[in-house]
Amino acid sequence: MTIKVGDKLPAATFSAGTPDGPKPMGVDEIFAGKKVALFAVPGAFTPTCSARHLPGFKERVADFKAKGVDTVACLSVNDAFVMKAWGESQGVGEDILMLGDGNGDFTKAVGLEMDGSKFGMGTRSQRYSMIVEDGVVKELNVEAPGEFRVSAADYMLAQL
Repeated sequence: MTIKVGDKLPAATFSAGTPDGPKPMGVDEIFAGKKVALFAVPGAFTPTCSARHLPGFKERVADFKAKGVDTVACLSVNDAFVMKAWGESQGVGEDILMLGDGNGDFTKAVGLEMDGSKFGMGTRSQRYSMIVEDGVVKELNVEAPGEFRVSAADYMLAQL
């Protein structure tokens, strides 16, 4: 069942790349007591994700912060090493928390997985964004297959 507005995020552990290696981060550590703008992509280094999705959030981080967002986070069903390398290649620095959902546990728990097998990608995340306050989903924007509109930074900013 797909998560919906008003639902609390399920317990899960993500992995963030650090200079000391992967760091496990639980849902509570990231979302408890905070307003978070989370966006998910099908894959790091993929065309739309690298050319439009992540750069849009990078360019608008200050606008999110000005609207009371504590953390802007990017999620993909990739490992922490890939997410760290992608963040570095995009120059996001500390502005965006790059989260690996390596086994897709969170993605499956929120019901937003997709089958990318025909592209050689296996199970991945759908493209979506959500505004989460203290672990509760306040806005959820799931893209139709092949689309990039409602999960974009500008669309989310208009919701804040």
